[in-house]
Amino acid sequence: MRNACVFILILLSMSFLLGGCERKTPILSLGLDEQYYLPRMQAYRFVPGYTGEAYRWTLVFLDGRDSLLSEEQSYTFVQKEEGTYSVRFEILDPVNSYTHDFKIEVVHEVVEYSPYISRVLEYRPAPGQFVNEIPLYEDGDTEETIRSKVEENISGKNDVMITLGGFGGYVTFGFDHTVINVKEKRDFSILGNAFYSLVDVGRKGGSCEPGIVLVAFDWNQNGLPDDDEWFELAGSEYHKPETIKNYEITYFCPDPDKKLFPDETGQLTDTAYIRWTDNQGETGYTEKNKFHVQAYYPKWVKEDQLTFRGTRLKKNAEDVSDMGTYWVQYAYDWGYVDNHPNDSTSLISFDIDWAVDSTGKSVELPGVDLIRVYTGVNQTCGWIGETSTEIIRAEDLHLLEEK
Repeated sequence: MRNACVFILILLSMSFLLGGCERKTPILSLGLDEQYYLPRMQAYRFVPGYTGEAYRWTLVFLDGRDSLLSEEQSYTFVQKEEGTYSVRFEILDPVNSYTHDFKIEVVHEVVEYSPYISRVLEYRPAPGQFVNEIPLYEDGDTEETIRSKVEENISGKNDVMITLGGFGGYVTFGFDHTVINVKEKRDFSILGNAFYSLVDVGRKGGSCEPGIVLVAFDWNQNGLPDDDEWFELAGSEYHKPETIKNYEITYFCPDPDKKLFPDETGQLTDTAYIRWTDNQGETGYTEKNKFHVQAYYPKWVKEDQLTFRGTRLKKNAEDVSDMGTYWVQYAYDWGYVDNHPNDSTSLISFDIDWAVDSTGKSVELPGVDLIRVYTGVNQTCGWIGETSTEIIRAEDLHLLEEK
């Protein structure tokens, strides 16, 4: 048995070293071994070799007490703390009942985890004044090459900003481990480029462009954002009546030869640049300004229209000059990206326990493998342009504590 355990540990170590960013987690057959050595903060899916009418997984304590883990056929195990965990698997069947007790030895990882982003899986910005600039589009770029540029920009401590464009534009990323849900603690932070105005010091406002966070635990353990359910982290505005759930917007790629409609100030070169419609019966335009002359519609996207869905927050900008010359975007209280300056540590940090399902019901997740951020406001602020969430980095706060 000792040799079998050592062999499993060697195989797992090799899978980490050879798997790279894909981080496809091994599926472990249950019923062959009595002990497993598994690195912490990595999810493992135990699949029983036998089937029956019902199933039960329990954590067994030294004093004989137990705690129900799951009643599904397969069980995904993940823990932050090193140590020995005693697990009991039962098949509840009148004909073929089965009980298997085994131990999971959670050990320190072979290669130290990074507290920062290690992989970007998707990047799909909505049209905006920084699109095709951050990151820079170059002739011949495809969705994959742009994704790779985004990954290079925001992985580790690179801190090279990316834009998500207008409402709905998003990026999906992950770490080289599962971000564990630690109770009564914030779990991760996401840094943007928000700042407060020095004019109205009594209110938290300036350049605050809130992005909404979605999270997913990779239950099928394939490392991809495919069949896993996404949950919104409900921020301070989630339950307010002015927040629109299930909002949908479609942007239409503009004809490069279209007629231009500049404004009288000369700041806007086309006030009817990229048309959009939504499911609230409204229509409008992403305007083009003289400060950003490149195309605002992502040039690597082949489709002539882009549709995004999500929760829409109320507009947070005010023209405090009443003349269109000075706009202030006021911060929401908490729970959004690019909504407070990066030195406001608690206000740029997120708790996995804020997760809610599509009906607004709280859900319990052991951790998250995938994080998605999208721009949560649909508004244009004159010559300042559309509100667009920007990101430079994300951090696992639990690993930062260990450094």
